[in-house]
Amino acid sequence: MSERTKKLLLVGGFILSVFVIAFLLYRLFFQAAPPEPTVEDQVEISTGILPSAIEADLRARQEAQREAASGRLEGSDDVARGGITQTTELTTGAVYHVVIGADGTSMNYYNASDGRFYTIDKDGNVVALSDTQFPDAETVAWNKDSNKALVEFPDGSNIIYNFDTQKQVTLPAHWKDFDFSPVSDEVIAKSIALDPNNRWLVVTSDDGSKTTSIQALGEHEDSVQVNWSPNNQVVAFADTSDAIQGGVDRNVIYPVGKNKENFKGLVVEGLGFDSLWSPNGKQLLYSVAGSYSSNKPLLWIVDATSATMGDNRQSLGLYTWVDKCTWSSASVVYCAVPLELPANAGLQRSLYENEPDALYKLNLSTGTSTLIAIPTEETSMNNLQVSDDESVIYFTNTSGQLELMRLK
Repeated sequence: MSERTKKLLLVGGFILSVFVIAFLLYRLFFQAAPPEPTVEDQVEISTGILPSAIEADLRARQEAQREAASGRLEGSDDVARGGITQTTELTTGAVYHVVIGADGTSMNYYNASDGRFYTIDKDGNVVALSDTQFPDAETVAWNKDSNKALVEFPDGSNIIYNFDTQKQVTLPAHWKDFDFSPVSDEVIAKSIALDPNNRWLVVTSDDGSKTTSIQALGEHEDSVQVNWSPNNQVVAFADTSDAIQGGVDRNVIYPVGKNKENFKGLVVEGLGFDSLWSPNGKQLLYSVAGSYSSNKPLLWIVDATSATMGDNRQSLGLYTWVDKCTWSSASVVYCAVPLELPANAGLQRSLYENEPDALYKLNLSTGTSTLIAIPTEETSMNNLQVSDDESVIYFTNTSGQLELMRLK
């Protein structure tokens, strides 16, 4: 081997070793480590005992739209039997603050155009409950017999009006968010003083006497929902938005006892908690929206007596707000369910208040959820009220008019 060849080999070996060393240094110090696999935390949510029938909703609505477009509505029924169902408009204009009347068949309502309260039966016969006018009534709470109304006005004044005696009682202007006791002639309210240290939940008799403070509110009055239970145990719920382990949407709602009891908190899967008591006070129907439901409002049912608070929590599989539901008995609920709700509807309700609804019947004893009617005319269904004999259901439509649908 010549000297020239040896030199070439040495130079080539040196250059090769430089590249090898540089590659090893790069791998050791500069190359990014492969990303670690991510594991998403999952919250297992029970789908409950009642199946969802949203696809059936959509198919029925599409068929209804095709029939309406072709003018073929002869298939509509005058009684709710699961298909397209006729409804009857009882008022020509919008009505407010509706409630089933004392006779269990008529409806009481407020007419904002003249400031009076009326009652109307299923045949459309209207009678004024009083000649007294209540201009610009802002909120109205009815007692259990629907013969007394607690009216709040925009200027802060508050009155209880007795339609039987035609007399009224004035309550303090710094009280708000009222509710009648379901078992006695008492009223609960938030007493909002200027000093947060003097803000309380108070209970008073409906003549304004014998006022008792039951729970300090401080600066958290907006987190408390007044909601008196039919069994007289719970008077409100405190939504502190305290997140707990088990899911990013999981929070605790604390029941407030009338006698300052310390009830177990209710674990809910989401935000926007709102609730509706069963007639016997043993269960609580509520809606919340969370990431697991694409932030659409989902109905839940839970036991809610002092001994069973939080037990047997079940998702009902229906996407709607609880104030679009009404109990007709201790085990039967009717709900208006929007036919279509996009993701995040539970966070932006005002955008979807006029979505057309279908009517469902939930039987909690048998565990069935049944689509019973789709109104002939597309409309939202709000303020549902069922007659005592369960023959008709009343609701206000998209325009605020009072309508009825026959159930049998």
